[in-house]
Amino acid sequence: MNFHIMTLFPEMVMNGLSTSITGRAMERGLITVEAVNIRDYAENKHNTVDDYPYGGGAGMVMQAPPVWRCYQAVASRLEKRPRVIYMTPQGKVFSQKIAQELAQEEELVFLCGHYEGIDERALEMICTDHLSIGDYVLTGGELPAMVMIDCISRLVPGVLNNETSADVESFHDNLLEYPQYTRPEEFMGKKVPEVLLSGHHKNIEEWRRKQSIRRTLERRPDLLADASLTDKEKKYLEELLAISEPLC
Repeated sequence: MNFHIMTLFPEMVMNGLSTSITGRAMERGLITVEAVNIRDYAENKHNTVDDYPYGGGAGMVMQAPPVWRCYQAVASRLEKRPRVIYMTPQGKVFSQKIAQELAQEEELVFLCGHYEGIDERALEMICTDHLSIGDYVLTGGELPAMVMIDCISRLVPGVLNNETSADVESFHDNLLEYPQYTRPEEFMGKKVPEVLLSGHHKNIEEWRRKQSIRRTLERRPDLLADASLTDKEKKYLEELLAISEPLC
């Protein structure tokens, strides 16, 4: 899978993504990441890419021409019109479901805005998706792009050493992940749950599913409406809800 990041700060995204799991995936050729500097497509001696907004207002706006030329350079190399994701707090909130959809693409382009945003005409011409990582404002789109690429990369076959990892983490079946434990068996008086030491895989799996349901109810009850539960698990959830209901 190939990621192309249109940005004013190529070092920022490449330094971040070249480490840990994404860095190892790049080294193994499972994914490629390139940062394309929008400033290289400015046509003035100072390589400026922003100007004052028409109509007045605070801040500066990235100009359409350098963004358009940068996109054209990427698209011409790919010999097709790629899917272009613009990071903006006005976009749909990124989720695991969206990550799974995007992971099916061969080429993804991420457009990182800065200052007060990008001239709307450029966005209209090149963007296919508007995505956000939350209802807050950041300095630029680089961090959201890195978050999304990290998440999507984990779904690419071979990127994770344990192929089942991506299937049992938080948001699988719309449930949060169960608690995890490792050595020592006892720490500061707290012991690892006995079931995890039993070696009984069926009991361990049942315990983990119950813990996922319980944790989701406690921390993200909004997810339960679309959770994939067996009849037995639905009954367990009903029992938890009965316990948690306040007494009249």
